Amino acid sequence: MLNIKSSQSQSQSHSQSYSHSQVDSDTGSWSAHDTKWTISLFGTAVGAGILFLPINIGAGGFWPLIIMALLAGPMTFLAHRGLSRFVLSSKNPEADFTDVVEEHFGHNAGRIISILYFLSIYPILLIYGVGLTNTVDSFIVNQLGLASPSRVLLSGILVAGMVSVMMGGEKLVLKAFEIIVYPLVLILAGLSIYMIQDWQVPDISMVTAMGEFSRTLWLAVPVTVFAFSHAAAISSFSTAQKRHYGKQAGEKSEQILKRTSIMLISFVVFFVFSCVFSLTPAQLLEAKVQNISVLSYLANVKDNALIASLGPLIAFIAITSSFFGHFLGAREGLNGLIRKQVDMTPAATNKLTIFILFISIWIVSVMNPSILNMMEIFSGPVIAMILFVMPMYAVSKVEALAKYRGALSNIFVTIMGLIAISALIFNVFL
Repeated sequence: MLNIKSSQSQSQSHSQSYSHSQVDSDTGSWSAHDTKWTISLFGTAVGAGILFLPINIGAGGFWPLIIMALLAGPMTFLAHRGLSRFVLSSKNPEADFTDVVEEHFGHNAGRIISILYFLSIYPILLIYGVGLTNTVDSFIVNQLGLASPSRVLLSGILVAGMVSVMMGGEKLVLKAFEIIVYPLVLILAGLSIYMIQDWQVPDISMVTAMGEFSRTLWLAVPVTVFAFSHAAAISSFSTAQKRHYGKQAGEKSEQILKRTSIMLISFVVFFVFSCVFSLTPAQLLEAKVQNISVLSYLANVKDNALIASLGPLIAFIAITSSFFGHFLGAREGLNGLIRKQVDMTPAATNKLTIFILFISIWIVSVMNPSILNMMEIFSGPVIAMILFVMPMYAVSKVEALAKYRGALSNIFVTIMGLIAISALIFNVFL
């Protein structure tokens, strides 16, 4: 749900609910609506993090890479399905995430969880604003050979452009995802195939001490979790399915999430393997020390003009698509917090939220702070709690979710969430 609510739009949605349930009651069929949401969820997940994923996982060696590749699919699908089920469990068909947590956990606990939800997404949104400005500035200077433009003007134009798309409504946002994500998929797939010529046979016989092997796997879990995370868009996605499919929203949401996960694993894991097999473990460690993306490192060590030219384009598309998805979540979270504090109309609340987000993203983009690690450390544990732990806790406590109790997948999701949180906390004090 994009939180642009007015009495007119609400009456339209209610008047259309019957026709939606008639037209879309067959959840076995696949529609253009489903494809658009699959693309939008994919675009939210595939952000700048994918460019660092091969380095963070591949540097640990071949076997940790294989194990995390096998775990990535179940982790991604089951965790996001749990969060979607939580949002869909509300008695209120128009409820977003902040409304659902208050309904199930009470006013005080709901407010705390809603604040954590917003804080898990908002810092990432700021980082994407900075990253997009830096990417375009670098392209202008290095590829076009022009002087660096005014950072105030450049960041203002970029942020305003992206925010204006978000103000255009759900149809425009989904269309923007379609336009952006298809080229991203094609480029990633093409680049992955192109790098096959440089593949090296990995040393599968290399044996690592059990302690070091376990530590590598442990620290790789949060990297995998957040590289595939599209939690920021799940609440908007789930409420959209409620409006579109009514009582069949749960079944249809699961179907869309499953296909999104398959698409993510297929393209991203292939890209990761292709990058890792093109480099040695020593080179991956060197890239990690240099703190640069895998495409930047490949361009440096292989002197490849194609990779060097595609790098900025991939970064721009990936950051833009993920910005849209995270803006959905941040706007929804802030809207919910403001509505619970101030008596304002939904339309006025939405305008205030967009203004606050635009100004703050613009200011941080101009400041260009070196806060990426701090943001990841702060947001990481909170995302793991919201995406993995909280929905599983709700299953055990909330009667509306009682039908999902007793499943082995609940244990798996809870354990992986706790592992991700503990690994991130360990990194803070390392």
